[in-house]
Amino acid sequence: MSSMMWGGRFTDGPDEILRRFNDSLGYDIRLLPWDVVASMAHARMLAEVGILEDGERDELLAGLRGIFDGGAAGLPAAEDVHSAVETALYERAGRVAGKLHTGRSRNDQVATDLRLYLRARSLDLAAACLTLAGTLLRRARAHQDDPMPGYTHLQRAQVITIGHHLGAYVEMLLRDAGRHLEVHDSSLLCPLGSGALAGSSLPLDRRRVASLLGFDGITMNSLDAVSDRDGAATALFAATLSMIHLSRLAEEMTLWVSGEFAILALPDRFCTGSSLMPHKKNPDVPELIRGRAGRALGDLVTLLTVLKGLPLAYNKDLQEDKEALFDAQDVLGDALGILDRIWDAATFDRARARALAEGGNLSATALAELLVRRGLPFREAHHRVGAAVQLADAAGGTLETLSSSALEEALGVEGVPGTIRTAAGLAAGQVTSGSPGPGPMREALRDMGRRRSALARRVTSRRDRLPSRAPSPHPDVVGNPFQQIDSDEDSS
Repeated sequence: MSSMMWGGRFTDGPDEILRRFNDSLGYDIRLLPWDVVASMAHARMLAEVGILEDGERDELLAGLRGIFDGGAAGLPAAEDVHSAVETALYERAGRVAGKLHTGRSRNDQVATDLRLYLRARSLDLAAACLTLAGTLLRRARAHQDDPMPGYTHLQRAQVITIGHHLGAYVEMLLRDAGRHLEVHDSSLLCPLGSGALAGSSLPLDRRRVASLLGFDGITMNSLDAVSDRDGAATALFAATLSMIHLSRLAEEMTLWVSGEFAILALPDRFCTGSSLMPHKKNPDVPELIRGRAGRALGDLVTLLTVLKGLPLAYNKDLQEDKEALFDAQDVLGDALGILDRIWDAATFDRARARALAEGGNLSATALAELLVRRGLPFREAHHRVGAAVQLADAAGGTLETLSSSALEEALGVEGVPGTIRTAAGLAAGQVTSGSPGPGPMREALRDMGRRRSALARRVTSRRDRLPSRAPSPHPDVVGNPFQQIDSDEDSS
């Protein structure tokens, strides 16, 4: 049997250069488990509506199980994964394999496969975000009272804590996990049965197929169903924004390990050296993450550009969705995994971080707020502290090195507490919710932990609805993906 699903009206086979330009099996093979799962659901439905005999259904299901067990290595060369599965099914089941495509098109097949893939892959990425968030949260708890400078415009601005800084990235990762869950939740309507663009005259039970595959329901416009790639675009945006967040973290890591900052040390096993300079220890991983964020951004632009001018319904341009999607998600998955391992072992130099937070006029804002508590309008307090900074500059020092008497004279108050000019005192003095003060930090860390746990429960509950119990949608997946479909029990 030819691996082409469309050759009946042609008198000549495709040119070799067309094959190379057109074929997509090299990357859409990743959809193999989902193509098989959806095909099994379709076969069961065809038998239930009387298009297949029970024996034919069983032959098809047995052949599809064998294809899954054989994995990518067991597939013949073909134009795409759908053609490869059909050709392999002919080899296993014979002529009855020709009945499986009844009432469907590769257009609604790929739309369904892609939604199944997105449901599973988005949960993988949400879980990976939560894993890294958990590691950073643990490190934030360990350093919640350790002062470091906070920056605006990359200039030291106010004293925060290491835990507070890491907590900012925990917040980003929690938002990222939520976005990947939204990708899953936006992919819960089943397109199968939409055909090429206009459905079918056969009595297909689309809702039965949707139920077998763990969807909430069916798409209601066949034109939109086969051409919709909103899920892929949303997934690409979620992956890209996650990579932007990781790129920001990577940028700070490269700063923190530099000699100018020297507050973070990365494990040797995650760094490289120089071929010329024997002393170098280079933070290649965070630098690569910064660079690969650009790849993810390019992938997003690629897909949006493909979609921007397409008429309805299906167009071959849509074949370009998968390479961009898979690449961005792979880049993100790799980055999350390696950053989690690095942050599990990286170490902070607490003393160095504290030293950077001492001095440098970092007490200026706290001094202005002290004057406000003494009854001055904030704008007047701001000017008085600014004048004190000028006085310190003229003396070759900072607010922290001025004598108490000189400072109090410049501010026009008495009894300025000494702790207000120390890093520990400044960090501890912040009292608003969300700030680096001890009470707010404890509150924030508890809240982040609760939200992370709630998101993890959402991931678990959604995994239970997938037609596959396998942990990954990749072709080398292990486990039985047919737990709901390959059964005599009614799972509707």
